[in-house]
Amino acid sequence: MGRYLFRMPDVGEGVAEAEIIAWHVKPGDSIAEDQSLVDVMTDKATVDMTSPVAGTIVALHGEIGELRAVGSTLVELEVEGEGNGADAPAVVVEAAAPVVEAVPAPPVIAAPKAVQPPSAQPAFATRTPGQEPLAAPATRRRAHELGIALQYVPGTGPGGRITPEDLDRYVETGGALAAGGAGHLTPRTGGSDVRIVGMRRKIAEKMQEAKRRIPHITYVEECDLTELEALRADLNAHREEGQPKLTLLPFFIRALARVLPRFPQVNARYDDDAGVLHQSDAIHLGIATQTPAGLLVPVIRHAEALDLRGLAEEIARLSKAARDGSATREEMSGATITITSLGTLGGVTSTPIVNHPEVAIIGPNKLVERPTVQGSFVTVRKMMNLSSSFDHRIVDGYDAALFVQQLKRLLEHPALIFMD
Repeated sequence: MGRYLFRMPDVGEGVAEAEIIAWHVKPGDSIAEDQSLVDVMTDKATVDMTSPVAGTIVALHGEIGELRAVGSTLVELEVEGEGNGADAPAVVVEAAAPVVEAVPAPPVIAAPKAVQPPSAQPAFATRTPGQEPLAAPATRRRAHELGIALQYVPGTGPGGRITPEDLDRYVETGGALAAGGAGHLTPRTGGSDVRIVGMRRKIAEKMQEAKRRIPHITYVEECDLTELEALRADLNAHREEGQPKLTLLPFFIRALARVLPRFPQVNARYDDDAGVLHQSDAIHLGIATQTPAGLLVPVIRHAEALDLRGLAEEIARLSKAARDGSATREEMSGATITITSLGTLGGVTSTPIVNHPEVAIIGPNKLVERPTVQGSFVTVRKMMNLSSSFDHRIVDGYDAALFVQQLKRLLEHPALIFMD
């Protein structure tokens, strides 16, 4: 029998290390050739590492969330034959199955102790909301020092007065109501510590980098989408069998395709290390998508070349690929501008974070019916606040406002979207 050392392979050009996000084996397991050992994540992809040999797991090196360098040992196996490594004692790391590990924290308040119920029904049960609790000055002072609000303490003294014993009982039970009392909810105790690893950590790092490197300017404009919504509803009502149902996003993208050629500095990627702005004629549109792993941004290539139905199909296809993890590296990178929408959860407004190294992001908010003034009349219109953020190093406030105003014009008069 020999010892085989499975080392971190070169998982991509320029990648020097990768993060362990899930172990699929544990010491003592007998495995076959090509069986999954561990999932690791780089800046660009998640990779499933399989064993090149059959054998028995002797030791695992590295915990979930740990970064391991290319060439470092990940797994030690006992194999038939000589193997590829010398026999040496190894530190065995028990594998943890989940990607996010919850560790119970020590409780803040001690567990309630057994308390003998008072001989009389506490007057606290009949205290009305807002009624000043009765207590001696010394009791009030001690409650203040302990940070306890007396209105939550049952009083067993004459007329419902809170006695020092009542206060002691309240402290001993961690704030739990004495037997026979009513009107107070027991405070919760405990909690958990959650390690941020894997995709969640990559998202956190990406957001931190964007906020650190980009001086954001956010601009919000109100748009009347009554006509656009009527057009969308009519197209959906008369769509042919097999055609996808249209949301508002394809219309927004078509409008962007008309406006962006006039603002080349908006459809761009800024290499701030080199001091170069790469302006793009093609529109590679990132679609922020919520997935079980967190917020991912698949990319519609050449969005300017797709019609409404084509955009709807591509949005659905890429969103599904992002959610089930089948999206390719090319489909998850290279955006020149991003659009992010929470649909019916869109809220009144938002301050979206620019997806570095892009310089702009568009954030449609919730579509709502609101009364608006038109001439001498008040009428109900379908309104939406359109939020947008820009890299202020590249896009001036005037240009940002002009860009959004031209986008608003197309959205409010949707016939203009389709005019040459």
